Amino acid sequence: MGTLAKGFQIREPLPTFGTNEDPYLHIALVTPEIPGNTGNIGRLCAGTDMWLHLIKPLGFELDNKKLKRAGLDYWPHVKLCVHESFDDFAAIFPHDKLHFFSKRGERRYVDVNYQPGDVLVFGCETKGLPPHVMETYKSQLTLIPKTDKVRSLNLSNAAAIAVYEAMRQLDFSPMNQND
Repeated sequence: MGTLAKGFQIREPLPTFGTNEDPYLHIALVTPEIPGNTGNIGRLCAGTDMWLHLIKPLGFELDNKKLKRAGLDYWPHVKLCVHESFDDFAAIFPHDKLHFFSKRGERRYVDVNYQPGDVLVFGCETKGLPPHVMETYKSQLTLIPKTDKVRSLNLSNAAAIAVYEAMRQLDFSPMNQND
């Protein structure tokens, strides 16, 4: 994977992930391709005290200058996990804790009842979520409405929309964790 940039710290998943004791919200990026988007989402995670899960393969190295630039000097504050595969990631969290964002979703992001320990899962910028994930988690596909004038929203913008709705529903309590 190359040398980690200064400030990056990859952490192991906590044993509380996916349990009722998990006070955090999580963002997972499945095979992200654009380092600037991942950097922006890293900054979002630092600002909201969320965990960021990157699921390989990544379309960039963690020492990428654009990734570092987009995340600025906030990387030491990002709770970052890197997973070797989607299956490795999915083994950590119960099925019902995962919310997959897709233009093919039938439930709107504001209609989801977010809970601590939930994971907001986004696919890669050019392909979205893998077909096997879409099929396996069909009932958990979540939609951010948009007009048909664009194919999709920018990944980091979509993540911010979803994060702040989940935080609003939880009265921003996931931001008040001390670890």
